[in-house]
Amino acid sequence: MASQEIEALTQALSRLPGLGPRSARRAVLWLIKRRETSLVQLLGALDAVREGLVECATCGNVDTSNPCGICADPRRDTRALCVVEDVADLWALDRARLFTGRYHVLGGRLSALEGVRPEDLTIAALIGRVAAGGIDEVVLAMNATLEGQTTAHYIAERLEAYPVRITQLAHGLPVGGELDYLDEGTLAQALRARRPVG
Repeated sequence: MASQEIEALTQALSRLPGLGPRSARRAVLWLIKRRETSLVQLLGALDAVREGLVECATCGNVDTSNPCGICADPRRDTRALCVVEDVADLWALDRARLFTGRYHVLGGRLSALEGVRPEDLTIAALIGRVAAGGIDEVVLAMNATLEGQTTAHYIAERLEAYPVRITQLAHGLPVGGELDYLDEGTLAQALRARRPVG
């Protein structure tokens, strides 16, 4: 049997996404075997993040500086703004290095079932950023769910009064996907978004 402290560490790790109790135990054993190197580094990194973690007042990203590294980067295109549901979406898009503009994190999506209303999200701050001027395009990068599309539609309606181009991520067939494995919603979206060949 492991000590209470080791068991507490295992339980804490097992609550992380993608780690169950067995994976957490293996991770703890690995860390214990390398306590002088890996465990010390992990503790130092966790402590540094805990001490310095802030939410960017401009976009809502989570970083150790305010404004965050993306908002403070002078190489970013200030005329393009990509709206995402949460920080995980921002990180995923930015990791691809295909969008060179700035971001806005809503903090969720509209959902009548969950009681999430427009005032529960940072939609007012988004409208304020657009109203301040200097933004030519707003990319709505909502997830391809009913709630995500409802949120995108609501934001598009709110932005109609401003001289900005409103675009949305394309949805449809994934690269390498086979038609017989796709759901009806994905197939319907792919058919609606079809384009000419050549």
